[in-house]
Amino acid sequence: MSASVIPPAGDWIRGISIKQPHTACILTGAKTVENRPTRWRPGWVLLHASKTVDQPGLRLPLVARTIHGRALVTGAVVGVARIADCHQDPEGSPPCSEWAHPDAWHLVLADVQALALPIPARGQLGPWRPTEDLVAQVLQ
Repeated sequence: MSASVIPPAGDWIRGISIKQPHTACILTGAKTVENRPTRWRPGWVLLHASKTVDQPGLRLPLVARTIHGRALVTGAVVGVARIADCHQDPEGSPPCSEWAHPDAWHLVLADVQALALPIPARGQLGPWRPTEDLVAQVLQ
């Protein structure tokens, strides 16, 4: 991970827990929008693959094509990303991405970087604050 892209540890980063296979889709670079029920602030996030797998999501053609042959790690931080924008599509307008759900807040993800090895961690619903130790492990 490039130190020039990621700032040093501190209160600048949150965690986001995402079910597989959606986390894997983000790590491929194909899924640049994550759907959430509420607004999130822009900034850096640890990408945490939840322990739960979205089984129906595995059967979606868009997802299946994107994750073909990839391992679906769960219960671990697997990457970092920057929330560049958070918005809802205007009523009646086309979705901002093929990954965007109507009536959801769309977290636009940029600067996605996969970790070389997953780091086991507990996530939670909503934005969560990672421990200093977890951030230090990610920055290694």
